[in-house]
Order: sequence, then C-alpha cells, then structure tokens
Amino acid sequence: MDPAQVAAIAAVPHDLSAAGLFMRADPIVKGVMLLLVICSITAWAIILEKIVLLTRLRRQTRSLERQLGRGGRPELNDLGPVPRAIMEAGLGEWRDDDGQESRGEYRQRIERSMLAVLTETSRKIEPGLPFLATLGSAAPFIGLFGTVWGIMRSFTAIAQSNDTSLAVVAPGIAEALFATAIGLVAAIPAVVAYNKLMIELSRLRDRLRSSIGKLSGQLSASRATSQSRAAAE
Repeated sequence: MDPAQVAAIAAVPHDLSAAGLFMRADPIVKGVMLLLVICSITAWAIILEKIVLLTRLRRQTRSLERQLGRGGRPELNDLGPVPRAIMEAGLGEWRDDDGQESRGEYRQRIERSMLAVLTETSRKIEPGLPFLATLGSAAPFIGLFGTVWGIMRSFTAIAQSNDTSLAVVAPGIAEALFATAIGLVAAIPAVVAYNKLMIELSRLRDRLRSSIGKLSGQLSASRATSQSRAAAE
C-alpha cells in the first residue's frame, strides 16, 4: 500500500460495521474470519443436535425411573428406545440360564449386558463433542493470528505513509481486532456447551447405571423365586 493509497483511505469515512470491517480486511484476515464463522455455525449445529438427543434421553430415563419406582418389572412397550434396548439385552441374558451360575454371577452377566448397551448408546451421542472442545481452545488463537497479521499490515502501511494519525491507524487495527472478536464469539459458546453437555451426559449415564442395577436385581431375583417354587412343588 503506497502513501497515496493510505492518504486516500484516511480521507474517506470508514465503515466500522461488521460487514465493513470484513470487506476492508486483508485477504488472510478475511480467510481467518470466514473459517471462524464456519466453525461457529458448525458448533451451533452440534450443540442443537446434542440438546435434542439429551432431552430425549432424559425423558426416557425419567420414564424408566418412574416405572421402577412403582415396583415390578417395566413393560417394554412403555419404555423409550434406549431403556427398551437396555431391557431387551438384560432379558436376553435372563432367558439364557442353564442353572449352573450362582445368583451373583447370574446378576453380573445380566448387568454387563445392559451396561454394554448403555456404553454403545453413549458413544452415539459423543461424536461432535470433541469438535466443541477443540474449537473452544483453538478459536481464540486462530482469531489472534488474524489480529496479529492485520496489525502487522497496518504498521507496514503506517511506516510507508509516515502518518501516525488516528484516521490512518484506527481502521486497520479495528479490522484486525475484529478477527479476535469473532474467535471469542466462536469459542465461548463452544466451551460452555461442551462442559454443560458433558456434565448432563455423565449424569444421565449415572442415572441409567442405577436403573440397570435395579433391573438386574429384579431379573436375578425372579430366577430365585422360580427356583424356590419349583423346589416347593
């Protein structure tokens, strides 16, 4: 940028809106901004998807806990997809009984089968969460790179024009700082959402593990009841 161009820029009123700052930015800074905007949109898509999935799983977990609280074995038709899959896995192991296992071994086998289904379900929810964690830690530095690059370009233009007036300095620095602002806008929701979603997922896992423990106890106790009746007859 030669001195004449700098002088011309200084003479023109500057558009300090978001669109104006983007359009006047250096191509590399523009690339950084576009990358951060795309990452932010992707992060929000992941956040909304996980909120829907966890809300659904929370509702199904609450229904299972409610049925267990009433006593007796929950009906499969009254359960949501995840608790139903867990219950079906436990029933499959419950039916596969040769009578050679102790009650403790029998219960552990049933519980392991149901926990395996829970683990598989959790894995289906986790994809996308590492992206939020990565974006939350990397986005500020990506934005900072754009800011440093933009400020270097501004200082170069100042040196070429030998003019340090605010009209020359401010626009370039504002464009550069805008990249850091976008980085923070992308990072902050990603970090907050990641922490919140991971905590919620962990809580739901714990609640389902507790329900699995109750279900495995019920199923293993039903075998003991059946054996007692058979011995009595």
